[in-house]
Amino acid sequence: MLLVPTRVGPSKIHGTGLFLLEPVPCGRPVWCFQSGFDQAFAPAEFATLPPLAREFLSHYAYLQMHDGHRVLNGDHARFMNHSESPNTGAPPPDHAPTSIPETFVTVALVDLPAGVELTCDYRTFDGDFAQKIGP
Repeated sequence: MLLVPTRVGPSKIHGTGLFLLEPVPCGRPVWCFQSGFDQAFAPAEFATLPPLAREFLSHYAYLQMHDGHRVLNGDHARFMNHSESPNTGAPPPDHAPTSIPETFVTVALVDLPAGVELTCDYRTFDGDFAQKIGP
């Protein structure tokens, strides 16, 4: 679930993107997994879904590398685009928030001004990154 105010709009990176409505300082959490709002589909559960639902999840959810669950954001975080120089990502170990489990949080990696497009590096968390970012 997004923890900062955003809007969805046209992206120079790819189609639609996610943009900040206010400045965010480096290290501030911008997203965390919120059970009951965001959804995680176990591999066996994913396999039983109708083909169109699996196709939707294959595009909009990310595949957790460590357990094969597909995580679907309950909000517009699904419009965050890939960058090889992302402005969000996992917190450094010595700066990880103590109130949110580190494996389920994304933080600003630099000071971010209002209006900037939020980006992340799909290669660091999505087992399906190759099909989403191409060659």
